[in-house]
Amino acid sequence: MRSHVPPASRPAAVAAVLLGLLLSLLTLTTPAHAAPTGFRVENGRLLEASGNDFVMRGVNHAHTWYPDRISSLAHIKAKGANTVRVVLSSGDHWTRNDTADVANVVAQCKQNRLICVLEVHDTTGYGEQSGAVTLSRAADYWISVQSALTGQEDYVIVNIGNEPYGNTNYSAWTADTKAAIQKLRAAGFDHTIMVDAPNWGQDWAFTMRDNAASVFAADPDANTVFSIHMYGVFDTAAEITDYLNRFVTAKLPLVVGEFGHDHSDGNPDEDTILAVTRQLRLGYLGWSWSGNGGGVEYLDMVTNFDPDQLTGWGQRLFNGANGIAATAEEAAIYSSGGGDTTAPTAPGTPAASGVTSSSVTLTWGAATDATGVTGYDIVRISGGVETVAASTTRTTATLTGLSPATSHTFAVYARDAAGNRSPRSGAVTVTTAPGGTPSACGVGYRVTGSWPGGFQGEITVRNTGTSAINGWTLRWTFPDGQRITNLWGGTATQSGADVSVAAAPYTATVPAAGSVTLGFTATRGTAHADPTAFTLNGAACSLS
Repeated sequence: MRSHVPPASRPAAVAAVLLGLLLSLLTLTTPAHAAPTGFRVENGRLLEASGNDFVMRGVNHAHTWYPDRISSLAHIKAKGANTVRVVLSSGDHWTRNDTADVANVVAQCKQNRLICVLEVHDTTGYGEQSGAVTLSRAADYWISVQSALTGQEDYVIVNIGNEPYGNTNYSAWTADTKAAIQKLRAAGFDHTIMVDAPNWGQDWAFTMRDNAASVFAADPDANTVFSIHMYGVFDTAAEITDYLNRFVTAKLPLVVGEFGHDHSDGNPDEDTILAVTRQLRLGYLGWSWSGNGGGVEYLDMVTNFDPDQLTGWGQRLFNGANGIAATAEEAAIYSSGGGDTTAPTAPGTPAASGVTSSSVTLTWGAATDATGVTGYDIVRISGGVETVAASTTRTTATLTGLSPATSHTFAVYARDAAGNRSPRSGAVTVTTAPGGTPSACGVGYRVTGSWPGGFQGEITVRNTGTSAINGWTLRWTFPDGQRITNLWGGTATQSGADVSVAAAPYTATVPAAGSVTLGFTATRGTAHADPTAFTLNGAACSLS
């Protein structure tokens, strides 16, 4: 915010003018924007007050609908995130989050060493969605809770309003966004401000892209970050790469404020989103931790807010290539003040039990830490290389989707609230049992829809045996070069034509005479033959 100078007397004012003219002759410096007190934007990059370049790596959390799930922030941090985008309500569409609640959210973010992006959700789809409110109304809400935010500029970014226009009258976005920014600055907000795109956040008409420079220039503090939401509009690598690079080339700060692995309006290319944001060092915030409804439950990263039940989407975002665990760096503000730098003690060596052809339960002794252990990472060790197999807040975990008749080596790390990681525990090696018999499973495969170059399929896995299947891996070979682009109900890996799917936590158990169903999308060439053989935990399945 620019400072304001009180009126001076006429002689003093004349003297000041003369002095200013003299100084302008002696120096060639240009007036600067008011120095932000926390986060700031310089040369298209988001910087902390210390000058540290900060790249958001985190998720969205639906606090306003689940206020009793505030412990989710600790769980999100334990998975490796450095940022959380928190859904709030102005009270126009949902129950209002008052000043005390906002202050508590900020305190919980700080306690868990997370940067807090706070957004008002009531603006979603304004002009098209019944009950949605204007950005000006959202700015009024921020002003009403300002006392909870003043002094938190190092830790909080104010996202004025979620997806502030639908697909109607969205050309008004530019003027309304400028006015909302200026309203907050006039009220004394010194925070970095984030603004969402119109078109339900996806900017398919490029209103934000083409007007971002003028919106940035309208901020008297030059401290605005732009947020694009990537769902079905961004279903190709070319579209994603072009959009992100245009902002980088223009030196305008951009964050992917929401995205998913699938959506009702199309299939976003999450692999490209993750890869290109890493390449360009742009932030991303996946949607969302848990609690989705209305047909998009597949966007939950954990089941029923349980951090030990990562879904396929959660596993991809947290532990996959270019994901949060591999790329997140904690904000420097949490270590620059001499905070907790002491790692927890090593957990006890895990003990194995309940070994089947595809699963094992590990249990270990708790680690200790001065400020408290917040989670454990179980790693698989192979040839000296570690990969994260699971994360949990407990001292036990059941790992599924293991290959049958195979030796597996595991160890455990502990993590505290500061993100410090313990020494590795001792390792345990287990050998899974052989696979089942050919008569124990049946697989149904069918194409449910197709389009040029792609299709959607469904696979039903049936337990034809007399006892439950607890954990499974399904394998098959595509005959015509088909390639999985997205799968729900499990975690897919593909090497050439060979596909392997490990069960998701919610599909891992198949009762006797029961079944589970997987869905997927894939690319294809001109031919389109179905697979002819499937194995479950190494055993051949009948086709049904």
